[in-house]
Amino acid sequence: MPGEKEEFIQTMRNNNDNLNNVIFGIWPIVEALREAKPFNKIMIQKGNTSEELEEIYALAKEQNVPIQSVPPQKLARITRKNHQGVIGYTSPIEFLDIEEVLTGIFESGETPFIVCLDKITDVRNFGAICRTAEAAGVNAILIPEKEAAQIGADAIKTSAGAIFNLKICRSKAFIKAVQYIKDSGVKIVCCTEKSSQHYKEGKYDGPIALVMGSEDNGVSPSIIQISDYNAMIPMKGKTGSLNVSVAAGILLYEMSEQH
Repeated sequence: MPGEKEEFIQTMRNNNDNLNNVIFGIWPIVEALREAKPFNKIMIQKGNTSEELEEIYALAKEQNVPIQSVPPQKLARITRKNHQGVIGYTSPIEFLDIEEVLTGIFESGETPFIVCLDKITDVRNFGAICRTAEAAGVNAILIPEKEAAQIGADAIKTSAGAIFNLKICRSKAFIKAVQYIKDSGVKIVCCTEKSSQHYKEGKYDGPIALVMGSEDNGVSPSIIQISDYNAMIPMKGKTGSLNVSVAAGILLYEMSEQH
């Protein structure tokens, strides 16, 4: 008999809309937040104010749910039904706190192996990285609260369900979270084409965290500055760069062998 997770994944393959679950209307979202249902994000129409919305803001802040202020046209493109100026995207997973997760890894006697995704918004790249990361033995994935891929049907499918086997952590202050990881004794490695250090020259034994940046802008300069090692993947052809999920795969398996 298939387990609950397997049944969930199969259901998602049959119906893509279930994972990208949309809740609209003030009271449905208030109730979902009261039940601590995990959200990817909540969008509220600009200029929309009420006492009920104040509760949404308060609960969302308490649960670290990102809120976006958007024009009415954006909400209208999502649904023509009476959304009352509020639409929320629920998540199939619960987002965790990196401090608690990292403490738990150390306390369990494991050696931390973490991936930090800096503004990677493409859901397929996110899913592909999760699939490789889980196969390589990564403990947790850290993403920012904003400018991160929405975890839905496409991300789950691309990960082949690996997302369910990883601890996904979300931080409002992403750079500070990476600094916390470093201060906890974890070596920070950034993958960046701006470096002259070959990725094979790096030492990846012990607690380690790999930071991957967006294909457009790469890893944030402020994170590169606190990095312990900036790894470059040499390019022999005319193509300027690799897909971020492919680059992550190369680094993760090099790290996995040493880790």
